[in-house]
Parts: sequence; C-alpha cells; structure tokens
Amino acid sequence: MLIGYMRVSTGADRQNIDLQRDALLAAGVDVRHLFADYGSGADAHRPGLTKALDYVRAGDVLVVWKLDRLGRSLSHLLSIIDSLKDKQVAFRSLTEGMDTTQPSGQLLFHVFAALAQYERALIRERVMAGLAAAKRRGRTGGRPPVLVAEKLEAIVEALNGGMSKSAVCRNFGVKRSTLIDTLNRIGWSGKPDAG
Repeated sequence: MLIGYMRVSTGADRQNIDLQRDALLAAGVDVRHLFADYGSGADAHRPGLTKALDYVRAGDVLVVWKLDRLGRSLSHLLSIIDSLKDKQVAFRSLTEGMDTTQPSGQLLFHVFAALAQYERALIRERVMAGLAAAKRRGRTGGRPPVLVAEKLEAIVEALNGGMSKSAVCRNFGVKRSTLIDTLNRIGWSGKPDAG
C-alpha cells in the first residue's frame, strides 16, 4: 500500500499543499492514506508524520513529493528512512526519483548516508579545531565557575577549621551540590561530615 506524507510551512500561502496532494494522488496514493503537517521543517513536533510512521506496515511504501518535506536535516531524513527499513517499509520521493524498492534507490540512500557521516565528521573536526584555537588564546569553554577563588579559599579554610558543609552552604550562600562538585574538582580531602 502507498502511504503519502505532505508538509507545508506556516505563513501566508508560502506553499500550497494542493501541489503535493495532486502529485501523491497521481502516483497512486489513496486519498484516505494521506498524512499532512502544517509547520516549519525544523519543528520537531510533527503529528502528521508521527501518524504516518505509526500507520505504515511491512510491505508498504511511504511516498513524499520531495525529500525536504520529510526530514529536518540530512541526518534526520536518513534516520526516518532507516526506521522505515527496519519495519520493512520502502520509501519513495517523487521529485528526486528516489525509490528504495529499486537498486538505484538503495544506492542513492547509501550515498546519502555516507554524505551525512562525512558531514558529521567535518562538523566535529571544525568544532575541535575551534576549541583548540580558543585554548591556545587562553580561553576555556564551559560556564564560569560559581565559586571565585577568594570565596573558595574562605570556604576551604572554614571547612578545615571544622565548619560543617551544611553550615558552609548557609553562611556562604552556596548550593550543596555546587559545594560538593567544587570540592571534588579541587581534590579537597577534608574530613567528611554528617551535615
């Protein structure tokens, strides 16, 4: 059975769902097996897509007018097609001529998967290079420390003087989890207390 999925962006008639509906019907999708979403492709919440993916069964073919109607990104698109494959459901995109029931469509899918993997590797490489460059310039990532050096010194002195962690938290206005994490990070090995 052919199951159709359509998506149009929100806004004042930027896209018209009739074009997609007509193409899917012409491809043989029954009007009762059409699912649609009205919203940005970047929107993770797409009830129409969820219903379509729940509806398909082994042997069915999910049909879209164009690849960009289905996935938010190349990796998201491949994830959806992989999940269809796991359910033994084929995929067809009318505009690009991609059809996973055909060997050429399977090849195209594998090429897309390789490109997505390459894209992820390039992004990771750029991020790591950026972090290394920032580190060379003396910048470190992450949040600034909650406890500045002077306050941390006073806290350690109070703890070494016998003040309980609970009293330190109250007196210095520090959350207990922040105190424990900071003490672990600096390697403080004072006596554990019950407070």
